[in-house]
Amino acid sequence: MEEFLKIVEELFNNKAIQSIIVVILCYLLYKIITYILNTKYKKFRILNSGRGKTYVKMINSIIRYIFILIALIIILKVNGINITSMLAGVGIASVIIGFAIQDLLKDIIKGLDILTDQYFEVGDVIKYQDFEGKVISIGLRCTKVENVRTYNIVSISNRNIEQVEVVSNMINIDIPFPYELKVKKVEDVIDDILSEINKIKGVDKSEYRGIQTLDDSSINYNIKVYCKPILKVQMTRDVLRCIMLNLESHNINVPYKQIDIHQK
Repeated sequence: MEEFLKIVEELFNNKAIQSIIVVILCYLLYKIITYILNTKYKKFRILNSGRGKTYVKMINSIIRYIFILIALIIILKVNGINITSMLAGVGIASVIIGFAIQDLLKDIIKGLDILTDQYFEVGDVIKYQDFEGKVISIGLRCTKVENVRTYNIVSISNRNIEQVEVVSNMINIDIPFPYELKVKKVEDVIDDILSEINKIKGVDKSEYRGIQTLDDSSINYNIKVYCKPILKVQMTRDVLRCIMLNLESHNINVPYKQIDIHQK
């Protein structure tokens, strides 16, 4: 028994074992706190909104970094490293590290800006570069977005927030009609099209906005359809199908460019 206690005592006096125990305890404490946070917030209606979920996700991220910092400080102390003297003696190295982590600092600052300036929130659909996606989480360093077409998860560095656009709830569609059709006739057809579009599940409303452009082979009439941003991809498909079916029912062919060749 004494030998066993001696072995246990030696293990707990081992700095490597102590460091591992610190990591495990910090990890468990982090999991407990985040579990309580993520389960209890659902009881509050205000925190179930997109803005509330955004704050919860950000708080989770902040807590994670705090525990990483706490674990690092304790491990340094356990291994006999004087943190105060280490910080005092950093000197030139601090400047080098400062340049190395400047992008990280930009991400953290912009992450806080997302909350304070309300650029977007969890659940919003945003456009970044060549894709659109639903915001699923906002952290201190990056924002995770689910592509609405491929469902791939993409991480966007918070420092690139200026390049992000929040997608509206409007779909803008131009319908081409041949010049041979009178405007009044076309507008009657468009009324029928809008009536059918409004029956599509997920469409909030649709409206006719007038003649958009006069092209070489067609007059383009503009309509706008309103729906939830997350549904825009499928709604666009359904609306275009509805338009084509109505044009077919009215025996109207979609104009397209043609080349006439004359021989002498």
